Amino acid sequence: MSTLTSLKLVAAKRPGSLPQIVQRRNRLISKIWEQTELAKAQQAGTAFRPTLFRSVKDAETGGRRNVEVQKRVRAWWWTAENGKVCMHVRYGTKTLELAKGKTAIEIGTLDDLIPTLEMLKVAVAAGELDAQIEAVSGQMRTGFVGK
Repeated sequence: MSTLTSLKLVAAKRPGSLPQIVQRRNRLISKIWEQTELAKAQQAGTAFRPTLFRSVKDAETGGRRNVEVQKRVRAWWWTAENGKVCMHVRYGTKTLELAKGKTAIEIGTLDDLIPTLEMLKVAVAAGELDAQIEAVSGQMRTGFVGK
């Protein structure tokens, strides 16, 4: 019994689900992870193709079966006219407005891409882009209303 007395015991209840903003942060963090892996693969000269399962209807039997397919990941970065690498941050199909009228991050070189993505991931986890995520998800929701 002395072992239990050394622990801090509390009456806590586990929440049923995560708050909506935390779910959105986690979604964006997973997309940033994909971009980081894509950048690492590009630097190594390999291809990054994560796999996922799709349910398809079998033409012969009419039943459904799961098929493993490769997911295509598009890069968020590009080389601008001045020769520097720039990057958008995307949430779904929309580009986040990081500051008033500014939608891109100027990185400089491809070597700085992975550290920039890691800094971006930390910023999202800290909640620094919550307002931008809310604005974009609100725009996306209005596209589904009334259909």
